[in-house]
Amino acid sequence: MTLAQNAPQLVTAQPLLQIRGVNKTYGPVTAVQDVSATVYAGEVLGIVGESGSGKSTLLRMMNLEEIPDNGTYTLDLPEVTGNLFDLDRFERRMLCAKRIGIVYQNPHLGLLMGHSSSGNVAERLLVAGERRFATLRAKAMDALAASEFPLDRLDAPPRELSGGMQQRVQLAKAIALEPALLLLDEPTTGLDVSVQALVLDTLKRLQQERQITMVLVSHDLGVIRTLADRVMVMRRGQVVEAGLVDQIFQDPQHPYTQQLVHAKL
Repeated sequence: MTLAQNAPQLVTAQPLLQIRGVNKTYGPVTAVQDVSATVYAGEVLGIVGESGSGKSTLLRMMNLEEIPDNGTYTLDLPEVTGNLFDLDRFERRMLCAKRIGIVYQNPHLGLLMGHSSSGNVAERLLVAGERRFATLRAKAMDALAASEFPLDRLDAPPRELSGGMQQRVQLAKAIALEPALLLLDEPTTGLDVSVQALVLDTLKRLQQERQITMVLVSHDLGVIRTLADRVMVMRRGQVVEAGLVDQIFQDPQHPYTQQLVHAKL
């Protein structure tokens, strides 16, 4: 066997998600300034920063809830091509319903609080075109079970559930159609520490079992370190540092990142 045959091969992969040069202003306020991001299939990208850093605005762009002033967004999926920001409202809604899941910090943004928990999950399936009751019920149960929601509470509305259980319903709704991309906006903020740990365990298990590509926004470096492979640090609408999680935690370069890490320690 020749040396050339033994030589390590360069493995390249097409990113699942690419955002390039996005900017977003609200009147005189610049929320996001010239931000780019790349996420590969099966990995978890964490985005960390203080309140007002632009991280949640960037996540809403990934969910096509916000359209930037300029910039591009592509997903490596067979059914979509070109800049996703150019899609019309209906096309954006259908793409998100079928291919992008999201868990909000505030469950009221993601759930119909007066509907049953299983009905909330089924609602996502309905938007995507499923109409058979038995299939809706079965898929809702499967998703709720995967999110470790107690199935004896299937018919309980989210308003009667604890914060941790509400997040599990959101998670079930988000994964019901096995999305290509799962977005998590501060999913454990406001939960008791013990409940937070349980929700993080569920997310980690789902990611490992299903190889779900995730983008996780949090101000909590502990949450980022638990789940993420790579991290972007945002401040005042800009990315100030990015790299592997261990690299950022062990050897932060930017003064703001150093401040965040040392405050956590």
